[in-house]
Amino acid sequence: GKTMARTVYVNGEFVAEEAASISIFDRGFLFADGVYEVTSVVAGRLIDNPAHMLRLKRSLSELSLASPATNDEIEAIQRHLIELNQLEEGLVYLQVTRGVADRDFNYPENTAPSLVMFTQVKALLDNPKAVQGLKIITTPELRWGRRDIKTVGLLASCMAKNLAVQSGADDAWFVEQGLITEGSSNNAYI
Repeated sequence: GKTMARTVYVNGEFVAEEAASISIFDRGFLFADGVYEVTSVVAGRLIDNPAHMLRLKRSLSELSLASPATNDEIEAIQRHLIELNQLEEGLVYLQVTRGVADRDFNYPENTAPSLVMFTQVKALLDNPKAVQGLKIITTPELRWGRRDIKTVGLLASCMAKNLAVQSGADDAWFVEQGLITEGSSNNAYI
């Protein structure tokens, strides 16, 4: 049967995903000049969201990027998206960019930051991978030196994940000076 189209949030509006758009001059698109957070949702509830909001604030601060909304406003939007999309289990993705400006390496002045959010259905609790485990490869740490900032510049992570899958593994862990730093799209935990 036909599935219900997702409702997403783009700069103040809840819209059908097909109708959602961002300018080609958005700095997130041109420079990866933006940050993101992903909050898990279980039983329709946000998990550890205050910690995500704290990390978002830190990432924004490190990039001298203004927050487009208060934590309470952001959480209200997240909850509304969960409701609108009847999300039981999955995630809410949130992205803030510096906004729209002519392409220039300098940070533009008086640019309104862009805020985008959407939900995604994902099996978190009853995930067979949690039972059987993952096959992991290691790969040299290729990400930039400020990976403490949760930026949307994730090309090295995509390359590592792709390499893992092509190698018949599930994921890749980055290695720097003999130490595991992080997984391509996860935390490394032994």
